[in-house]
Amino acid sequence: MTAWHATSDAGFGPYTVLDLYDLPEDGKGFELEDGWLVEVAAGARHNYIGWSLARRLRSAAEDADVFVCDGGEWEISTPSGVRKPDVLVIPKSIARAAIVEESPKLIPGMDVQLVVEVVSPGSGSERTDRVRKVREYAGLGIPQYWIVEHQPTIQIHQGILDGGSYKFEPPVSEGGVFAAEFEVDVPVRVNFDPAVLIEM
Repeated sequence: MTAWHATSDAGFGPYTVLDLYDLPEDGKGFELEDGWLVEVAAGARHNYIGWSLARRLRSAAEDADVFVCDGGEWEISTPSGVRKPDVLVIPKSIARAAIVEESPKLIPGMDVQLVVEVVSPGSGSERTDRVRKVREYAGLGIPQYWIVEHQPTIQIHQGILDGGSYKFEPPVSEGGVFAAEFEVDVPVRVNFDPAVLIEM
């Protein structure tokens, strides 16, 4: 991610949610952080891993009253602005309102049950995903935050909210078994080798 400090149609900043939505494609490639537009960098591998994980979560949660979102189309509000997680789980009622009534366009962060960020070690967004978003998502009370690395190997870090912060379990790498559960109206369980997230 890089902060957008250059001259643009939106002005010089600080920016607002309205400025974000005035960008081409409603600002699809940007997050809003403390009044600055921050470019979201993603490639084919990154996007595929997010899609693959979301597909597994959808399968596991088919009997639960939740909706699994993937990609930058879904946005959540945080104390710093607007975030676009790679995968998030929200109640079906919130998803239905966003899809059918197109309201709210911006999902309140406190309604999110699980949030996932796919990061590449050494990328511009790594610090934000590992430090800043950890505090933001915990501050909203999101029960779980998963960080998925995909270089040099795939690893999943599962953070479980404990008080006001996340307690991270030891990371699970390719060849291991990532087992997780989150509680909504019914328990939702996943169990897989992280390597499957890149299989086609």
